[in-house]
Amino acid sequence: MTDKRIVLCTCGSETEAERIAHYLVESRLAACVNVLSQVKSIYRWDNKVESAWEWLLIVKTTAEKFPALREAIQGLHSYEIPECISIPIDDGSASYLAWIDESLS
Repeated sequence: MTDKRIVLCTCGSETEAERIAHYLVESRLAACVNVLSQVKSIYRWDNKVESAWEWLLIVKTTAEKFPALREAIQGLHSYEIPECISIPIDDGSASYLAWIDESLS
């Protein structure tokens, strides 16, 4: 087990996704953010099943940075309840995991 995390966040537009991704990397809350274009999301909101095209952020960070990252997403996001899910990275290449640390310091 490492202290590294993958964080998932969906955004309602490409512009919003890129703005959030740039902020997270520039502020050293994320080492890297992948922006996947137009994923179809089907979800329940206000007791109705909805669907929308969204942009998915895959964020690489650490457990230590996650609380500040979550707060930044909440402040920058247009959604009332933005997705912000942290998934532990059990293992990975030592050089990539070290690069995450270097990028965040």
